[in-house]
Amino acid sequence: MVAIASETSLLVGTWKLLSREDVTSDGQRRREPNLGSDPVSYLMYDASGHFAVQFMRRDRSDSSGGYDAYFGKYSVADGTVTQELEGALSPDNVGKVVTRRFRIECAELVIALDATTSDGEPVTRTLRWQRLA
Repeated sequence: MVAIASETSLLVGTWKLLSREDVTSDGQRRREPNLGSDPVSYLMYDASGHFAVQFMRRDRSDSSGGYDAYFGKYSVADGTVTQELEGALSPDNVGKVVTRRFRIECAELVIALDATTSDGEPVTRTLRWQRLA
């Protein structure tokens, strides 16, 4: 008999962002103004239920903006990950609870969420991550 890993154990590790895509409800791709279309990012989930993520605009020649980070606790159920933000670069995000759909495809983690770009446009954001460890 082959043991099936729990959803939580599938997330544990360090992940590097492969792509981040924002799409409007009518299928149009959008470039996120603050982080750009190809940010550098790492996401870490540990076995005790803690996570941390950092995003950086690849070209930071302009010192304003272009960076986001947050951390806290997480739990997993039915193909979703719920994150409680204990700390965040943006003070408005501290204390937020966000739930995101996810799936594992081979060695990739795919997270999808309803979001709003920094200029206020609603989008579906899909992030693809590669497992590093």
